[in-house]
Amino acid sequence: MSLSDTVLLGAYFFILTILAIFGWHRYFLIYIYRKYAGGEAQPAGALDRLPVVTIQLPVYNEMYVVDRLVQAVCRMDYPKDLMEIQVLDDSTDETTAIADMVVARHAELGFDIRHIHRTDRTGFKAGALENGLREARGEFVAIFDADFLPRTDFLRRCLPHFTDPKVAVVQTRWGHLNEDYSLLTKIQSIMLDGHFILEHGGRFGRAGSGTSTGPRASGGARRLPTRAAGSTTRSPRTWT
Repeated sequence: MSLSDTVLLGAYFFILTILAIFGWHRYFLIYIYRKYAGGEAQPAGALDRLPVVTIQLPVYNEMYVVDRLVQAVCRMDYPKDLMEIQVLDDSTDETTAIADMVVARHAELGFDIRHIHRTDRTGFKAGALENGLREARGEFVAIFDADFLPRTDFLRRCLPHFTDPKVAVVQTRWGHLNEDYSLLTKIQSIMLDGHFILEHGGRFGRAGSGTSTGPRASGGARRLPTRAAGSTTRSPRTWT
């Protein structure tokens, strides 16, 4: 056997081994998901009072969905005076004008909603979220991407989990608006459900915690750090 044949064969078996490990890991995730199926996380207790929540909506050139997003957030079953809504707009197209009109319309209805537009996209989405937090008045913050449609009971279902002082983040998974529209959307929904249901469900059941790729992964709420004399006295865990 020549040297080139040996190298080629070695590379083949190396790739085959990697694929085999990946395949085994898939089966292992299915096993732990089925083992802990039904172990839905439950709040540690009930809230003594409803806290102020800052809802951040980062958008970038999302003119077709920004109106729908704001309407969905404003339909949530939560007192208006306890919701602060920030439309964090880094757009460079017509989205800015649309967002401005949408925010003005809902502000007239009594919502505490602001349109915060940046021309300097430093930090991109993370930078927009950080910029909004500087002005946030909420004890908790909820983040929704432009294409999200949160359920009306989102805050009332998520917030009780923070009665456990060890909980810093509550993460929720995607649903689907057009799952049955075509074969492509059906395949996409299956792949996303495999990620959010099997992977997150299995890992949560096994370790009591989940992983995520960042705020893009799903809607979620997190506890804001408390501040005293200008210093942070509690640092929340973030998405990892």
